[in-house]
Amino acid sequence: MKFYTKFTQRKTRFSEVLNRWRLGAILFSILFVHKQKTEAQAFANHSEVRQHNGVPTLFVNGKAVPPFAYMSYLGKAEYYGEMAEAGIEIYCLPAYMGDRGINSRSGIKPFRPNFWKGINAYDFSVIRDEFDELLKVREDAKVIIRIHLEPPVWWEQQNPEELCLLPDGTRHRISFSSQKWRADAGKALIDLLEWIRRSKYNQNLIGIHVAGGMTEEWFYHFNDHFHDLSQPRREHYRNWLRNRYHHTDSLRKAWRDETITFETALPADISGQHSDNLIRQKGDHPQLDDTFEFHGQVMAQNIAYFTGLVKKASDRRLLTGAFYGYHLFVHDPRWGHGSLYQLLNCPDLDYLSSPNDYRREVGIDWLPMSAIRSVQLHGKLWLAENDTRTALTTLLRARAPHVVPDQGDWYDKGVWLGPQDLSVSRELLWKNAARMLAYGYGGWWFDMWGGWFSDPEMRRIFSKTNELYEETIGKSSNIPDYTPEVAVIVDEKLAFRDGSYGRITGNLLANRYSLGSSGTPFDIYLREDLKELWKKKYKFIWYLGCYDLTPEEEKLISELRRQTPVSLHTNHHESVLYETTQMKQRFPDRIRWTPEQLRTVYNLAKVHIFSEQDDVIYAGRGWLAVHLATDGRREITLPSEWKLIQVKDGKSVTTRKLLLEGRSAETFLFRIE
Repeated sequence: MKFYTKFTQRKTRFSEVLNRWRLGAILFSILFVHKQKTEAQAFANHSEVRQHNGVPTLFVNGKAVPPFAYMSYLGKAEYYGEMAEAGIEIYCLPAYMGDRGINSRSGIKPFRPNFWKGINAYDFSVIRDEFDELLKVREDAKVIIRIHLEPPVWWEQQNPEELCLLPDGTRHRISFSSQKWRADAGKALIDLLEWIRRSKYNQNLIGIHVAGGMTEEWFYHFNDHFHDLSQPRREHYRNWLRNRYHHTDSLRKAWRDETITFETALPADISGQHSDNLIRQKGDHPQLDDTFEFHGQVMAQNIAYFTGLVKKASDRRLLTGAFYGYHLFVHDPRWGHGSLYQLLNCPDLDYLSSPNDYRREVGIDWLPMSAIRSVQLHGKLWLAENDTRTALTTLLRARAPHVVPDQGDWYDKGVWLGPQDLSVSRELLWKNAARMLAYGYGGWWFDMWGGWFSDPEMRRIFSKTNELYEETIGKSSNIPDYTPEVAVIVDEKLAFRDGSYGRITGNLLANRYSLGSSGTPFDIYLREDLKELWKKKYKFIWYLGCYDLTPEEEKLISELRRQTPVSLHTNHHESVLYETTQMKQRFPDRIRWTPEQLRTVYNLAKVHIFSEQDDVIYAGRGWLAVHLATDGRREITLPSEWKLIQVKDGKSVTTRKLLLEGRSAETFLFRIE
């Protein structure tokens, strides 16, 4: 046993030395590139996110730029030309290190050839072709490259020990704990940047979107059950424990195990083969708590690592972003999205993204998958992926049959189908635009297979959105100071202690749909930002799934109750209502609230309600939007007399009671003067 312990200690030290050598090689490469840049041209554009008029704002070469872009997996000059005519300045181009499709479950094939052909061997012609197709129609296009950092098959064959090890001894895709993958992919990323810096495309590049994992969204690869018994993951976990506990005695005390050491500790089983219908209390299963914490942090660390390389290699001139933080929509902790707050403190990350909520129904708020008020609070820009299906959306097999999986109908039904009605399609795009404007964030119009937005009226929406943003970006002093009066506090780590692997968490967070139909706007924050809420003076705060409060959190919530008319605490057993500091009522078994029930509580708190008919309301930053849930007439009650200008027809009205009539899905957007 002593021999084994000494051997494993030596092996661990050797691995640490090897990893330091790899990282040193990367840093040497960056310094070498930096020296070359001082002797040649630097990156032409300086892109950054600054706090401006109360929200994070994109600046390129010192000028605020509308944060609205266009992307397609199958980009063509035809579609780029349509967007150029609509005034779109920013374009996201895909690039792939790996040579397999982005979804390891569906079996989808690659959209484009990969460029990483071997160690220090590349074929950048595919990147050149992507640029050239765009620059045919817009020479001054600003480009963000979305680079998928998955390794190619040849790399996996050369490095089988860096892949996930399954219980039956087989290997499955990359282990995201692999330091060798980090180093090799990091070198390939730097070499791509260097190639672009020396090319004519330098004039166009403004940023890099680092992507990895399944569907490019930093999800772990697994099918029914997650397994990774690989040595890289074990070593990574043990080093993580050392950084967390520092001393063996501290680890033993936390785990309540007098035999455990840093050399013998293993991740807990998070395969999902066994589940329970409960929320574990913090500390009930410390090994499991640590495993889920580590599991999420691995992905956050990878994002921070690759964005750090981009910042260093570009002298901090390029924008960086990533998909991450899907805690409102992805509730199974095995996917790895539970460490958003860690990334919010990363100095090398400028923006975060997700698709809009995939309950894509008319009359429903398609909110982001993250607590974006916390994202903005920490100076990060939010960019929504508006992959909105339209009546022009075709199936993948009609547009690119060579990409469709050999088996199954994954891309032939459900979420891949758009509305039948062209006018409904336009109204849904207006809803996307209205939410971005009212909440102060951006996004890209994601034309997945191409042709989804090949309609002049749709493109007029895109053009108008850019125009409205530019008109108001410097005029915050003239914007009415209306802000949401409802705040929701969520815990992104709740799923870590959800024995059902997300079912309980998902049921709690499904209240977001009722919030979206409750008739008034709302802000969502992470639990870690509780201390910031006392400055905001909300009338109603909903603590949604916040368990095991620390003494500091108890104190903060107690202080918040004193200044908040009504508070609601909901867990998976009950809801408890407070009027300031006094408990008013318990609601046993009420986990899910209807919009009507929420409005009853809003009235108690004197929250302003714009609509009583379950319509989606966005109000803020000088904008008011009403998305109708049903046909008919509406009387929208305003907080005071407002002068409103209808964006679609330019008509104005000054009123306290706004009268509207329309059909389901219609979106009314007003500028508040």
